[in-house]
Amino acid sequence: MACTKRTLAFLLMLAFVGVSLGAVHKVGDSTGWTSLGNIDYLKWASTKNFHVGDSLLFQYNPQFHNVMQVTHDDFQSCNGTSAIASYTSGSDSVTLKRPGHFYFLCGVPGHCQAGQKVDVLVKSSSKAPIASLSPSTLGSSPANPPSEMLGAPGPAQSSALSLISSKNSLAWSLVAVGGVFGFAFYF
Repeated sequence: MACTKRTLAFLLMLAFVGVSLGAVHKVGDSTGWTSLGNIDYLKWASTKNFHVGDSLLFQYNPQFHNVMQVTHDDFQSCNGTSAIASYTSGSDSVTLKRPGHFYFLCGVPGHCQAGQKVDVLVKSSSKAPIASLSPSTLGSSPANPPSEMLGAPGPAQSSALSLISSKNSLAWSLVAVGGVFGFAFYF
């Protein structure tokens, strides 16, 4: 019985640690996802490194903005009407599940044309996470979910995106590990 509980605790610990391996990238950093100000999302993306298993966090006022995942052609023409996925909560997390380009824009008329769009290049990860967070796990799911969270194919690979909260992920991993081991030794 004690061995089973310890095995369960160990598996839970592995799951929690795996969840924390993917970095969370807040789009636009402290500015968030907006059409106001002088944020250049393409420049922002070019200074980052993204890997499979990472997540994009779009934070915005849902009364004025949204997030549309689109194809390369729709990205170029700022067309959000036939989106692959649409998000409208104001705090949306999108897990990057494969290498390649992912294209996002604000579907509110004029916002994409004003620069509220981002092309994310995801690189293969040498370490695949054991488990990853999905939008539903984080309380946010697309208003128009795709059959699979795949980015649209695009032109040759360009610049990449980077990590925002690896320290937070590590901290939560340590909390989870401590909690699981505490749970295992309690019984």
